[in-house]
Amino acid sequence: MAYRELLRRWHQGVLAADGGDWDAALDIFCGIEEPPSRICFNIGCVHLRAGRLEEALRAFNKTVTKDNSLAVGYFQRGFVYLQLEMYEEALSDYQMAFSHLRQNPFIDYKQLGLRHILYAWEVLYSTAAAQCRLQQWQEARVTLDKAVVWRPEGRTAMLALALEQVQNHLFLEPMQVPLGEFFRPRKKEVEQLDSKDFLGKPKVISSIIPNDEYIGFEPLRPQKQGFYEPSADAVRDRESGYYRVLSNYYLEDSEKLAVKANSLVFVLARGADGWATAIHDGQKLRIPTSLLEPASKMDKGKISIGIPLPPAQVPPNRLHVKQTPESPGGVNASANDAGSQTGFEIPNTQGDASSVLDRPAVLRVRCECMVVVRAGEVPSLPELRALLRERFSQQAERGRLSYRHSDGKELGAVSGEEDLGKMWQQLTDGRLTLCCQDLDSHSGRPILYRMLAQHAYPAQGPGDLEFSKGDMLDILSEVNEEWLEGHCNGKTGIFPKCFATQTNCGATFP
Repeated sequence: MAYRELLRRWHQGVLAADGGDWDAALDIFCGIEEPPSRICFNIGCVHLRAGRLEEALRAFNKTVTKDNSLAVGYFQRGFVYLQLEMYEEALSDYQMAFSHLRQNPFIDYKQLGLRHILYAWEVLYSTAAAQCRLQQWQEARVTLDKAVVWRPEGRTAMLALALEQVQNHLFLEPMQVPLGEFFRPRKKEVEQLDSKDFLGKPKVISSIIPNDEYIGFEPLRPQKQGFYEPSADAVRDRESGYYRVLSNYYLEDSEKLAVKANSLVFVLARGADGWATAIHDGQKLRIPTSLLEPASKMDKGKISIGIPLPPAQVPPNRLHVKQTPESPGGVNASANDAGSQTGFEIPNTQGDASSVLDRPAVLRVRCECMVVVRAGEVPSLPELRALLRERFSQQAERGRLSYRHSDGKELGAVSGEEDLGKMWQQLTDGRLTLCCQDLDSHSGRPILYRMLAQHAYPAQGPGDLEFSKGDMLDILSEVNEEWLEGHCNGKTGIFPKCFATQTNCGATFP
């Protein structure tokens, strides 16, 4: 039996005995498998209190067998032997009890759980009582004289009366452990039987999940990579769920655009003040409920379960100056270097766009092209400018034009007048960014290796490479330790290295 279970039953038996239910206490003590010596002592004391001397004797026999140095065990068994008129055995037990005192005036059993002090003079007094039963009057007188030497203060009169009784050949009554006293388990061990909450109520100090700062602490649970799923307890409002934002929302007292029109947000709670607490792009914000409408089933079908957050590895900071990748022919001024950005003011025009361009607009154009310089022929600055001017002129005629939709999720190609009309519809605050990409930006450049996209990466700028999870990426150059230049789906650009992993094939592709 495990010690914890033994301790529990031991304590239950003691409580039953303290309550006066001795039969229940006896059943509990006897139900313990392989009881230790102290439990056997308790069983003997219960039998002795009930007058069952034979059962008490068997229990005390087990007590001294399991612990042959327990003086109080011999002392109690000697008392039972006297009651059974087994005087020789009683005398032997009393002598054993005195020898185990080891010349000490007493033994305090409090530390072992028995609230009793066994004195040497009490053992000698009971020894003299056994000797009287055996008609050993002279030996009894000598034993009592010895007890006087070990006597405590205030006991002289009792021993003098005992000597007088022995001289008159009168029997002495033996001593015993007071009825109702038995070994108890340690209080500290009993207090540890019940589980305790040593940590107290948890409180979030720091979390890798931004949402935790305002929805409270939740138990640890598996997280899907790239998403945070609020539990049922975390979403306290019945109206929680996905909502569509009807129009652009700007922060209070600020011209900063917080949420674009048609964006989907996850509402945690709707307040009576007309404001809702929502999550957008992994951040908490308050938005007027008048701008929200429940998302349709079609909208929900486009959303992965949970609140979208960046992947497990957050994209690194964007580059201010992009490095120049090398070309097989020598120095290569790539799209990262030959990027051109120009701002134009667009006057009002006729046609479908006239209703949109009711005031001057700024068109920001980003051009990307590749200029190959032969090895050993380093151009001067005027020559390099002439090469770029010629290349930009060619690209303006043949380059691929594209723009970003107002929701910021997709790039729209401009291949005709119809696409051009759609482009003007995407003006935001009178501004629009147009990207002009070289159609041959990937030609002639070696593929260093290939990587597999682990997460979808929406382009954060015109020079970024946009791809979906599972796409195969051709790596053209390593910009630095965190950014790579790659090619995918006919497009070339840079992307964070942490969004993809290298495939098993690590060879260089021609």
